Amino acid sequence: MDSTSSAEWYAQLTKPFFAPPAFLFGPVWSVLYVIIAISFGYVLVQYLKRRLPFGLLLPFILNLVFNAAYTPIQFGLKNNLLASADILLVLGTLVWALAAIWRRTRWVAYVNIPYLLWVAFATVLQLSITWLNR
Repeated sequence: MDSTSSAEWYAQLTKPFFAPPAFLFGPVWSVLYVIIAISFGYVLVQYLKRRLPFGLLLPFILNLVFNAAYTPIQFGLKNNLLASADILLVLGTLVWALAAIWRRTRWVAYVNIPYLLWVAFATVLQLSITWLNR
């Protein structure tokens, strides 16, 4: 059994030159989770009020599932390859969600641009870390 803490494990990984300092992730995700809660919550409420079909809600649900799975995979299992697959699913479902909602409620797509940019960056970062630590 590996007794290395998640923070120690992550600190010892080889990272690309563009990796931000570890302390930045908490504040960034705190802001993004507020955006996600408000905008994704709005989509859920509109679905429950029967104003949006389930097909528009589905990518938002999947995005939340894949997003929630990332930390346990990366820091619990300490599995870079599986975390890379998961972050690609986070990015893919986010693009799908924003494209799906665009015609109905554009503000949801606009407000999620910071989330999209961060997830795109996080995807490149995760793929780079996986490659550098293969």
